[in-house]
Amino acid sequence: MRKTNIKTFAVVFVAVCGALLTACCSKNDDTVVTKPTDDSSQFVTLTDAVPDAILEIRYFGTYNFVGARIDGYLQPTALLTRQAADSLRAVSDDLRAQGYRLKIYDAYRPQRAVDHFVRWAADLADTAMKPYFYPDLDKSVLFEQEYIMEKSGHTRGSTVDLTIFDMRTEKEVDMGGTFDWFGPESHPDFCGNPETGEYTGDNSTSPTGRSITAEQFANRMILRRAMLAHGFRALDSEWWHFTLNSEPYPNTYFTFPVQQL
Repeated sequence: MRKTNIKTFAVVFVAVCGALLTACCSKNDDTVVTKPTDDSSQFVTLTDAVPDAILEIRYFGTYNFVGARIDGYLQPTALLTRQAADSLRAVSDDLRAQGYRLKIYDAYRPQRAVDHFVRWAADLADTAMKPYFYPDLDKSVLFEQEYIMEKSGHTRGSTVDLTIFDMRTEKEVDMGGTFDWFGPESHPDFCGNPETGEYTGDNSTSPTGRSITAEQFANRMILRRAMLAHGFRALDSEWWHFTLNSEPYPNTYFTFPVQQL
């Protein structure tokens, strides 16, 4: 009888440990999460650190995958932790020397905005923006394929979504796809190898045979190289998304709204 009890305890112990590990680890988050806070004292307005950055804050307007202004965006501005903003200034200086400026789509994102995304994704009848951002997907798979999650690295304050603007042509650089496109076409390795910068033309992951050109892939690499060179890491599913390697609050999710500090 004693042997049976020990065996049963061992099975239960392993199961509980496994459940705890599963609960703590997710695609975007670290294993320890501190209590959410509305303390913005260690954040700066991005344009104070990078004055020549162009802002196109998609979640303040209606041209985004939801089709409405997102909760928590009170002004069309961008906020970052001081450390991330300083590193982004170095990126900006690097790219300016090459004839480009940074264009910012999103930076710090309050938890209430993430909650808004979750509510929207659960409403399967609302597909108003499907033709523009996820035409190849059924909305029901957005949670399953982790396009929408209950936590976002943006809420930790050291992640930025951005592209580059060509000062010579006075146009946004052609990246071969729009910000927030839900699909493999947004992956940095789509049609090429981001580690070597080699264009391969391999579009086999696209469900409908979409592709990007060698020039469009090369443009993505210009942004990627500059970001990685100045302390940011890339995300394997979005060419526009970068997080500071040494982010100061890797386990803290902030709740204050996006507005001028």
